[in-house]
Amino acid sequence: MKARRTARAQPAPDAAATLSRATVRAARCLGLAQSDLAPVLGVSAATLSRLANGQRQLEPGSKPWQLAALFVRLFRALDAIVGSDDAAAQVWLRSENRALGGVPLDLIREPAGLVRTVDYLDAARARI
Repeated sequence: MKARRTARAQPAPDAAATLSRATVRAARCLGLAQSDLAPVLGVSAATLSRLANGQRQLEPGSKPWQLAALFVRLFRALDAIVGSDDAAAQVWLRSENRALGGVPLDLIREPAGLVRTVDYLDAARARI
């Protein structure tokens, strides 16, 4: 008779650490400096520096948490559209977009612009 293997319960990953790392990684892939990302998340440059160095994490449910989740969603949608081509994603982010009415990097510095840009990318990705 074979012994049954019991599945060990895996500890849930720390959501704050996961989103914090994903946000910093997405910014790096998009070629964003910390000074570019700080206004997107609505945090100071010092706070973002601590976040990037792993000395701080986003607080679940806070406004920066919500904006970071949207930013990661933007990255994932754009990454899917450009086929994981970081250079193409960086160019798109810094180029004039008539449909959005501006340069996406400038628009995402405001929460409404971030939401509009994510909605635009989600709609474009849905066509694929």
